[in-house]
Amino acid sequence: MAGDGTGRRVRGWIGLGCALAVAAGLAAAWWAIRGEPRVAGAAVALAGVGLVAARALAARERDARARLFVSLADRAVDGVVLAAVAWASRDHETAAAAGALVALGASFLAAYVRARGEALGYRVPEGTGTRAVQLAWLAAVLAAGQVRWGLLALGLWMLVVAGVRVSQVAKEERV
Repeated sequence: MAGDGTGRRVRGWIGLGCALAVAAGLAAAWWAIRGEPRVAGAAVALAGVGLVAARALAARERDARARLFVSLADRAVDGVVLAAVAWASRDHETAAAAGALVALGASFLAAYVRARGEALGYRVPEGTGTRAVQLAWLAAVLAAGQVRWGLLALGLWMLVVAGVRVSQVAKEERV
């Protein structure tokens, strides 16, 4: 059965992408707490590559477990990186800390609304574009050292994403 071997290989690549993303996310959190945002930005970029690749493969496979695994890795990366950036910024850049916390909360809300909508049988599109933009923006902001306005913009972006997800589920409810 050639299809089963191919599926296992693809799931292996998905797992590798998620593992790379989580490891890079942990490294980014470490560097952010140590006060090295530029190095943290490079680690976030690496995490983004792993997550975007894993998400694209999981979407192609149409495997619910693979998509769950990628979603968990997504939440882990968001949780450790944004929480670490908020922690590191809390004393000297309170606006950056607030932006990181808003982005974290909105990211979790968007993921919850998507998962809840799917559980109710609604079609809630989930592309790699939004995640790619979020992680690329976070990596660029950290690498450039522009955390105050960059993280406030990221928080606003994630609020918009969460709002779009809520409106998608609300539209499905009316249909």
